[in-house]
Amino acid sequence: MSIFSPSSPTLFLSTTNPRVSLLPSTSNSSSWRVRSAFRRFPCLAFSAAHGMAETVQDKKCSPSPSSTPLPVSGSELGCSPTFIDARSEQDLILGIQRELEAETLPKPIAQSMEELYHNYKTAVLKSGDPCAEDIVVSNMRVAFDRMFLDVKEPFEFSPYHEAIREPFDYYTFGQSYIRPLINFKESYVGNVSLFTKIEQQLNQGENVILISNHQTEADPAVIALLLETTNPHISENIIYVAGDRVITDPLCKPFSMGRNLLCVYSKKHMNDDPELVDMKRRSNTRSLKEMALLLRGGSKIIWIAPSGGRDRPDPVTNQWFPAPFDANSLDNMRRLVQHAGVVGHIYPLSMLCHDIMPPPPQVEKEIGEKRLISYHGTGVSVGPPIDFQEATVSCGSPDEAKVVYSQAVYDSVCEQYKVLQSAINGGKGLEASTPNVSLSQPTLH
Repeated sequence: MSIFSPSSPTLFLSTTNPRVSLLPSTSNSSSWRVRSAFRRFPCLAFSAAHGMAETVQDKKCSPSPSSTPLPVSGSELGCSPTFIDARSEQDLILGIQRELEAETLPKPIAQSMEELYHNYKTAVLKSGDPCAEDIVVSNMRVAFDRMFLDVKEPFEFSPYHEAIREPFDYYTFGQSYIRPLINFKESYVGNVSLFTKIEQQLNQGENVILISNHQTEADPAVIALLLETTNPHISENIIYVAGDRVITDPLCKPFSMGRNLLCVYSKKHMNDDPELVDMKRRSNTRSLKEMALLLRGGSKIIWIAPSGGRDRPDPVTNQWFPAPFDANSLDNMRRLVQHAGVVGHIYPLSMLCHDIMPPPPQVEKEIGEKRLISYHGTGVSVGPPIDFQEATVSCGSPDEAKVVYSQAVYDSVCEQYKVLQSAINGGKGLEASTPNVSLSQPTLH
């Protein structure tokens, strides 16, 4: 069945904003079907603009609801036909081999790309979606194209990086890639009413800081996907304090380019190379200055993990739990909010999503970690804001106060994490709700 039937909307390219646009047809349902196809198979938008209209032969496939299609101007996007023209798994694997033989793709990256393809395919197939194989090829050809482009022309992140939405929409690309890995039927949001309150505070010009645990490279996409219907402003406007790993690894960079980032060097990797320590510290200072300027402008929502890295399972019990927070890091964040001259709120945020993309068992110095991927339920929850003065009223010194405050925020994150754990991995679902953590399931379009 051809996606582009005579009754479908007309595709055209705008010279002022190079994206695919959909002209309304006489049938609203046909317009919805085309937009749905673009959401499920984002590369179709690219192909359409180049006269390569694709078809979905399997009538069992039922595309998911609509979203903004990916941008399509090939010449402006710098796309390589090696990957963007691929129509099958064989095309993609052969493309990697050709570029490797041509010495345009380094061997370690080529091997990682092929490994990533197979891991991603295995995970998406576990979803049981009848369109799984088409989704894999569609998403991976765009991913490989963006990775290959960065190998040829490496993108450099500034201390404050704003999500790139055009001419290529890296945000939508990241959402489309992670979406098939999430089992939404077994995913949960804690205290959605507080997320709504956060949006109201942002609209009033106030700042919001989310103090969170950190589990995977996919954390930003998980947050955005679970909140995209109920709280789209949060999904698209969070600024993530990101470590250097996600802005230097060629397999990760294209996904980072679609997020708002404040780029810092993690304490865990500060001393990996003694010759670079001073440079890293200067870079972190510049990022802090950028953060201070952003907060002074108001209406900013910033996510930060004071643990300085991803959670990892206990080596003995193999149980996952939020890594301890660094009290100094959290206190520095609190002081920036306090001195911004704008009303600010600090909320504890808890995430559970380690199954879809777990980190290596130990912290690794070298860039290029192995990507393990799975299909699983995920969760995100936010707790009431924690006021510094109230939490530290009985403290006798500033040092004691910052430790007590950090512990109060951490305790809230852990409390919410236990509820998410019970709902997702304990199988209790919505019944895992407590007086402090009211669970709901993410609303899908």
